[in-house]
Amino acid sequence: MTTAHNVYVPEGSFGVLDAGEIPVETADWSNGLAVPMAHGVLVVTGIHTGEIRATATPLTGPPPGPADDVWEEIVEVSVHAPKGRLQIESLERGPAEGLASLSPVGPGWYRLRVHARGRNILPDKVSAEPVEDYLLLAWPAPHSDADIMQTSARIDHALAHTQNMPKPQPPAPARNAEQEAIRRRLLQG
Repeated sequence: MTTAHNVYVPEGSFGVLDAGEIPVETADWSNGLAVPMAHGVLVVTGIHTGEIRATATPLTGPPPGPADDVWEEIVEVSVHAPKGRLQIESLERGPAEGLASLSPVGPGWYRLRVHARGRNILPDKVSAEPVEDYLLLAWPAPHSDADIMQTSARIDHALAHTQNMPKPQPPAPARNAEQEAIRRRLLQG
């Protein structure tokens, strides 16, 4: 059985991160809820700062049947976990205690379904008590495009303004051995 735990949100988002890394320059902000990056995902909240309730459920395959209708918004994205340590994290306080890992089979690609409700209760405000709920389900699956399963005015607004959102940058190319040796010498002074 999975249970909800509070997660502190600074500046309107929390992460589903692989070992705490946040490659924000690769973020695709186009759907307004789940922001996939080269690895990991940011989840956009309604509140600016405060507590939300989150539940993390790892699965071995896609969830059976349709999504529960108690959720106002549902988005699925692919997430890469090269280190195999996907977990819900506060972007200020680190991993949320008590929540399951979302990469149960280790490194690789996962499908992440983000369910949300309450994002319109206190938009861009501060909330010491949780007014928003999130259910995050993840299972091993090959990479595929994002899927908006349950939309809202917030998501529709994000889709309408996609051209104004920051565009993801390709990840930096890997350094060869010679480039890495030069970098290390320069860092050592």
